Parts: sequence; structure tokens; C-alpha cells
Amino acid sequence: MKYHIKLSREMIKTAKIAILPGDPGRVEKTAKVFNPDAVFLASNREYTSWLTEISSNKILVCSTGIGGPSLSIAVEELAGLGIEYFIRIGTTGAIQPFIKIPSLIITTGAVRLDGASKHYAPVEYPAVADFDITSALIQGAKTTGVPYYKGITASSDTFYPGQERYDTYSEYVIKDFQGSLEQWQKLNVLNFEMESATLYTVASAFGLKAGCIASVIVNRTKNETPDDSVLAAAEKDLADAVKSAVEHMIKTEGGND
Repeated sequence: MKYHIKLSREMIKTAKIAILPGDPGRVEKTAKVFNPDAVFLASNREYTSWLTEISSNKILVCSTGIGGPSLSIAVEELAGLGIEYFIRIGTTGAIQPFIKIPSLIITTGAVRLDGASKHYAPVEYPAVADFDITSALIQGAKTTGVPYYKGITASSDTFYPGQERYDTYSEYVIKDFQGSLEQWQKLNVLNFEMESATLYTVASAFGLKAGCIASVIVNRTKNETPDDSVLAAAEKDLADAVKSAVEHMIKTEGGND
């Protein structure tokens, strides 16, 4: 039994693929898109997990909470149970004006603005997605009928200063991050989120495979505040895309049972 996620190998059965939403409230919804007979496994702190199934293959859906530190715990413990493939799903803020809402962003690599990844590899080590998972996510995104983009994500440990937001208590961002939003835009970074740098660094360092797909709920060139009214559609787009991606992975890899 792993201490934080409260799961054992027996509980997750033959699962080798884990879907990782940040929000515990998204776990059941996602699991039931795969299979209406998905079953609850455990809930402890930010880690809620359900076991689902597709084409006779067991799939684990486990939340990670917000940010790299809590995600790293989940990946460590899930890897210890035999999980080999990790797909992060979440919401994101786009920073390029051409990105539409709704749309999906598939992260091919991440700017390491986090701290957790530096506990696994030096800053020179790249945070990059697994090619096969990324290819599957592209196939999955195509099935949703919404626009999708693929490219580099800026992955920050903080929602406010690290993403150069000034709608904060202090209304101040330290000098290291002042002007960073424009810098990332000019370097063709697509979006901000908070987990992909840690996920990609840890997975690569461990010899595991990881990918990330996120639903755009705000474009910061137009608005700073996410619109909650688009969340339901965003969740559906994500679940549909990742289900299709996993189906593609199973066909390619031959399943995980």
C-alpha cells in the first residue's frame, strides 16, 4: 500500500496506464467516460482514484492536486505499483492570440519554471513528452472536432507570480518574472500550466512515458480570468480526447493486460 495515494498493486489490477487530472472532482467523470461501470478505489488528500476499463484493459484515473510537488508524489508511488504510461489532463490559459476557446493544447515540451523537477534532474535536462503518447493524443484530439495545437508549455509552480499575473493581493511580481509573459510569447510558447515540467522530467528520468493534453479555458491576450461557464465542455473535450488516445495506444501497443 502506497502511503499517499492509498493504493496497492492488487487494487489497480493489471493497469499500466494512468490518467492524471489535477482536480479530484474530475476523476469519476473521466473514468465513467471510459466505462460507465468504473469503480472507486481510494481518496486521500488530493489523491482520488477510480479504476476504469477500455477494450478489456484496466485504466487508472488518479488526481494529483495542483502543481509539481504533489504530482511528483503520485508519479513516484504509481510507478512503484507498475504504472508505465502517464497522461496528464487539465485546463490551461493560452498566451498566443491565435489560440481559440474551446481548443486543446498538447504539450510537446515544457519550460521548467517549477522547482520539483530540479530534485530529479539538473536544469539542463529537457522536459519533453513521449513521442508515442503525443502521437496518440494528437489522434485523440482530432476526434473531438475542436481545434487543437501542439507545442511548448511554460510550466510554473505558482499560478500568480510565475505566470506574471498582477491581479493579486500585492499586485506585484518580482523582477525575475516581470516581462516573462511577453518573453514566452515571443519564444512561441503556447500556454501556462503547472504540472507538465515535473511530469516530463520525472518520467524521463525514470524511463517511463508521459504526455499532457489540456483544454483552454482562457486566452490571456484577451482576458485574465478563466470562464467557469466553459468548464463542462472543457472536461468533456478532454475526456473524449484522452479516451480516443488510449484506444489508439492500446491498438499500437497491444494492450496492457
